[in-house]
Amino acid sequence: MDEVGLGKLLQEARKNAGLTQQDLCHKAGLSYSTLAKIERGAIKAPSIFTIQSIAAALGTNLNDLLGDIIPKVPEAAKKRSKSGVRFVYFDINGCLVRFYHQAFTRIAEESGQQADTIETTYWHYNDAVCRGEISMAEFNGILGERLELQTFDWRDYYLAAIEPIEEMRELLNWASQHYHVGLLSNIMPGLIKTMLEQGTLPRIEYAAIVDSSEVKAIKPEPKIFEIALAKSGVQPEEILFVDDSRANVMAAERLGWKVMWFDDYRPDESVARVRAALEPDD
Repeated sequence: MDEVGLGKLLQEARKNAGLTQQDLCHKAGLSYSTLAKIERGAIKAPSIFTIQSIAAALGTNLNDLLGDIIPKVPEAAKKRSKSGVRFVYFDINGCLVRFYHQAFTRIAEESGQQADTIETTYWHYNDAVCRGEISMAEFNGILGERLELQTFDWRDYYLAAIEPIEEMRELLNWASQHYHVGLLSNIMPGLIKTMLEQGTLPRIEYAAIVDSSEVKAIKPEPKIFEIALAKSGVQPEEILFVDDSRANVMAAERLGWKVMWFDDYRPDESVARVRAALEPDD
C-alpha cells in the first residue's frame, strides 16, 4: 500500500470512529497539518510511532488498524554497516531503562511485604499482562489484593522508578542518524507511549515499535520476532537486536538475526560493542 492508500485507510478509520480531524489531532497529540498531510498521502512513509499514536487515539492498535499493511521504509534511506546491518532493534527494560529494585522497594515500604515476595508475585503475572492476556486493571487488582493495598497502580510505581541508561540514550541518537531504529519490548499496555511523551525514551524517528501487549506475543516466542521482521522491511541478517536477556538474543539469533547481549551493569562496555558492530560502511 502506498501513502495515498494508507491515508485513505486512516481517514476511513477516523470517520468510522466518529472523529473530526481536530478531534483526532487532540487525542493523538498531532498537529492538524501533519494529520491532514497523512490523510492526503502527502507524507512519504509516515513513522510507525505516528501511526501507533493515531491507532491508540482511535481506540485500537497498529495491527488491528493496518492488519498486514506496514508503512514501508524508502529503500534509498537505508544504510548498511560493515557487518551488513541496516536495522537495529533495541529492548527497553534492562537495556534503555532500569526500574526493578526501586519499584519493588517502594511497594515493600507501602505494603509491609518483603521485596522478594512482591517481585515473585509480579513475575508470576508479568507475562500475561505483557502478552495482553489480562488488562492492566486486572493485573493491578490481582497484585493489590495479594499485597493488601486498597489502591494499586503498577504504572505509577514503574514510571516513578525508571531511570534512563544515559549511555544507551546517546547510542540510540547516534544509531538513528545512520540506520533505521526500532523498539522491540516485552512491556505492559501504554507504557511505551507514556515514556516517549515524557522523554524517558529518546524522541527519535522510530521506524518500527513492536509492543508485546499489542501484538499479543512476548520474547522469546518466534511470533514476536516474525512480526518485528515484517515491520523492519529488511532481511533477517540485516537486523541487529540488542537485548539484556540471553534467552531473547538466542531466539533472535536462531532466526538469522545479528544479536548483541547488553549488560546494564557495564553499559560503557556494551555500548562500545554495539558501536563497533554498527560501524558504517562509508
